[in-house]
Amino acid sequence: MKIGFDSEKYLNMQSEKILERINDFGGKLYIEFGGKLFDDFHASRVLPGFAPDNKIKMLSKLKDDAEIVIAISAQDIAKNKVRADYGITYDKDVIRLIDIFKSYGLYVGAVCITKFAEDNEPAKLFQSKLEKLGLKVYRHYPIKGYPNNIPLIVSDEGYGKNEYIETTKKLVIVTAPGPGSGKMATCLSQLYHEHKRGNKVGYAKYETFPIWNLPLKHPVNVAYEAATADLNDVNMIDPWHLAAYGETTVNYNRDVEVFPVLNAMFEKILGKSPYKSPTDMGVNMAGFCISNDEVCQEASNQEIIRRYYKALANEKRNNLEPDESTKIELIMNCSNLTVDDRKVSKTARDLEEKLNCPCAAIELENGDIITGKTGDLFGCSSALIIKALKQLAGIDKNIKLISRESIKPIQALKTKYLGSKNPRLHIDETLTALSISAATDKNAVLALQQLPKLKGCEVHTSSLLSQTDENMFRKLGVNLTMEPKF
Repeated sequence: MKIGFDSEKYLNMQSEKILERINDFGGKLYIEFGGKLFDDFHASRVLPGFAPDNKIKMLSKLKDDAEIVIAISAQDIAKNKVRADYGITYDKDVIRLIDIFKSYGLYVGAVCITKFAEDNEPAKLFQSKLEKLGLKVYRHYPIKGYPNNIPLIVSDEGYGKNEYIETTKKLVIVTAPGPGSGKMATCLSQLYHEHKRGNKVGYAKYETFPIWNLPLKHPVNVAYEAATADLNDVNMIDPWHLAAYGETTVNYNRDVEVFPVLNAMFEKILGKSPYKSPTDMGVNMAGFCISNDEVCQEASNQEIIRRYYKALANEKRNNLEPDESTKIELIMNCSNLTVDDRKVSKTARDLEEKLNCPCAAIELENGDIITGKTGDLFGCSSALIIKALKQLAGIDKNIKLISRESIKPIQALKTKYLGSKNPRLHIDETLTALSISAATDKNAVLALQQLPKLKGCEVHTSSLLSQTDENMFRKLGVNLTMEPKF
């Protein structure tokens, strides 16, 4: 993989910037963390070299001075809101986050249940569950007219009704299982309570994207727009920063729109706002750590196309109107991109047209493109994996790694006893069969050893895959796209 981002530089610069901001506010800072603290695969795709767990590694450098507060909306608990990427509810994800934070040596000080109502029984049960685990839980309540009714919000009947979260560290990281959880409101409520107690504290915001010191139409920032097309996020020049400093910086519409309200809250709470623009609030140093801009631009352009295909697939599977894909298609047009700029996409489509059956293509790290087609034994994805592993291992393409005789019983099991209409082997079944072959075949052993080399490779299939194969590609770390047809 070509590297375009310096992770080591980022870890040092980012932690130093946060310490600097803590000192700016006299020793204590509440920092709202947007996006993912770990498993940030979008960042690692558009900034090659950015490790998915960079942010949590960076915070680990500050762990002696840091604690984490996780915000979760009581309304999301009641609705059993699910994270699309992991397929688990927000309340379960809070437990998962706590375990992961602790594994990095980070202290989780509390969970804040926001938008709490007394008739919300699921939220009460969740609080009880957390407290049985030994966690401190606090309640914050809905405020009528939020965020515009500032006199009410910044009063004893507004933020004053919220429970004050006891914190002990000078850096308080407020994060959440997903958007809309109330991270900013949690931070501002704490500022109100701290100020009433005579404590000098500050607020800052960390968002990886858009990157404020890259141009508005830089592919890295455009890829963020494509990734958030379903949220109607739009990158824009920060007009407040431009007016205050005469400098052009990039932010996104929601932060720009809410800044006047936020600024008024700062003035009401602190007497004077510490910031002149949304950009001022941020501490993101990622833009300073791009080591090869050309590599990042190309990676981001590919991400835009992947996001387009992802939207198309979702709309096709769920019979949705093409709202999201249309927005991303406009982004692609403005970036002079087409689906043919994704090599594996064109290869798979051309091969299907030639062979008249579902096909797949993978681009290996060295640029070689391997193809696979659907046959009587394997689906196109399984055929592709076998061929790619042979190529990587230097095994002659005519050598059979899995005998037909060993596949037949698996197909019989699927169709006769498990009710499957598709006798062809999925990727997981293929790799299991390959593992069995490895007991007696050195070539099979060699092929299996190549699996880590598939991580980061590009794959496209000429039709929608089963959830089984899609999940297996995800586990292999492959960047998958599919044509939106069954």
